[in-house]
Amino acid sequence: MSGGLTWAQLREVRCSELEDAADGWGRASNRADAARDRIDRQLLTGIRDSQRGEAARAAGVRLRDLSRDLQYVHTECGLVRTTLNSLAHELRGPQRALREALEDARALGFTVHPDGGVSYPEAGENWSTGRPVPGGRIAGSGAEPFPAVPSAYGSVNPNEAKAQDVVDRVGRALREARGIDERYAATLRKLTAREGLKVSAAMWTDAYGDATAVRGAADGYLRDAIPEAASPAERKAWWDGLTRERREEYLAVYPDVIGNLDGIPAVVRDAANRDNLQLLMGKLEGLGDEGARTRLAGLREIDRQLRFPDALLPPMLLLGIGDEGNGRAIVSFGNPDTARNVSAYVPGLGTALDKEFAENDVKRAGDIALGAQKYDPSSAALVWLGYDAPQLSADDVVGNTDVMFADRAETGAVAYNEFMSGISATNQTGDPHVTAIGHSYGSLTVGQAAQRPGGVPGADDIILLGSPGTGARSADELGVGREHVYVGAAENDPVTAMPAKIEARGMATGAMSGAVVGAAMGGPVGAVVGGLGGGTVAYFAQDAQADDREIWYGTDPAHEAFGARRFRVADGPRPIADIGGVDAHTNYFNPDVDEESARNIAKIVAGHGERIKTQEPR
Repeated sequence: MSGGLTWAQLREVRCSELEDAADGWGRASNRADAARDRIDRQLLTGIRDSQRGEAARAAGVRLRDLSRDLQYVHTECGLVRTTLNSLAHELRGPQRALREALEDARALGFTVHPDGGVSYPEAGENWSTGRPVPGGRIAGSGAEPFPAVPSAYGSVNPNEAKAQDVVDRVGRALREARGIDERYAATLRKLTAREGLKVSAAMWTDAYGDATAVRGAADGYLRDAIPEAASPAERKAWWDGLTRERREEYLAVYPDVIGNLDGIPAVVRDAANRDNLQLLMGKLEGLGDEGARTRLAGLREIDRQLRFPDALLPPMLLLGIGDEGNGRAIVSFGNPDTARNVSAYVPGLGTALDKEFAENDVKRAGDIALGAQKYDPSSAALVWLGYDAPQLSADDVVGNTDVMFADRAETGAVAYNEFMSGISATNQTGDPHVTAIGHSYGSLTVGQAAQRPGGVPGADDIILLGSPGTGARSADELGVGREHVYVGAAENDPVTAMPAKIEARGMATGAMSGAVVGAAMGGPVGAVVGGLGGGTVAYFAQDAQADDREIWYGTDPAHEAFGARRFRVADGPRPIADIGGVDAHTNYFNPDVDEESARNIAKIVAGHGERIKTQEPR
């Protein structure tokens, strides 16, 4: 063969030296990560707790910039490390095949030439003369063939076929090795950085491209071994069995996979997702369309909260992040692996990975954690946006049909249960007290999850807030026992009222279209009431036999027929009459607005459901 890697070079490649070089890059990556961690956990915390004034603020800004720069160094060095290790891993295959072919040639007395051709000695017997058939030479793959060696009366040298086999094996090994060499050379050429210490958004866009290139090269080395089809418990066992070096490689190259893999320990997911957050922002920076800008605003706000944590809240962990669908994000306050009490709140009704989610829904998880820790310090609370909630708009009420169906909740229920199974697999307390919380359409998702075989994994209690129903006829169908199903339903929350009652309150009439209702109420809840009210309200209003237990999805969770424990919440302002918007639907978590509701939620999450203030069911 001509051009590129020769078989002599392939034979002499020392893959162990490539791995030694990889280890050096790994040490550089680890040092950058350790320095970043020291800045984030020690220096910035020390300045925040002990210093005030402009100088302290300026020092904080500089240190955060340095932390971001070190994170970039950590990412890029980690990518180089895995590229070199993967190159060594892949080269070993063709190198081993080549060496076996050369050893066979030596044992047979053949000579392998620089072009990969093989000379072989005389052998066999010419039947007419009784003399051995002469030897010959077979050209290397891709070279011009040598003239055939004539043999009287068609006698064949038995070495010829063996020599051809060696030529073919040497050729295959070289072709494979050259392909590997070219692929990894192209990947390594991408792993370059601009000069200077200031890491820009554009550099993170480049880093996303770098990571994509390395993933494409390293799939056989790392990705194929990830047990994505396994159970969360099996994934945890897989992770626990990896060496420290292999874990570091997975975190460097596949933070998007490891950070979102249920069954991986929380602190590991947090580390992976913090890196993936930067790569995702880099990716979206390079797109620039409206959807990308929306997701980017949400990611930036989450990044800001991670870098500037609220000193009053428990430590914030990023347990999931992604841009698929309407976006994915799982944020925890407190470590769910070490807490005795863990709650997972599912939002709904127009929730997506945007700035509103990052500001409001994430805050709700923080409020829950802070409240629960007053009753038991060993409490963690998280918000789980792991599904595509219905997307609603007051500008397109007629098109707001997703919320009228349970398919998104059913799909989300499967993902939610997988996540909760992961919580059970990684929690270190043995038997944590787990609370599943669903708000609005998210309560339908939790309800659907609870009705799947086995229920919500590990769940002891279920809280339904502002619920349009769960699809269940009674609390007994939710798998935790009716005494462990809790409901918060404000009197003036339109989502918790059956359509006929909404019309009776003047929120919709036969003459008022859904579009008008949505516009009057505003926001996503206005859209759902308008969208549903435009059709479903009229249907219920015409049905004189409508059961007052029924709501949007099955029995009203706040109704006595459902059998749940209703706890006390504020009535909230009436949506239209008091020009209160939809505050009654969104205030359940807010201790500044509905202290009674927030306190009751905190008691349940902390394992003290017997201490709630109850309210009569409907």
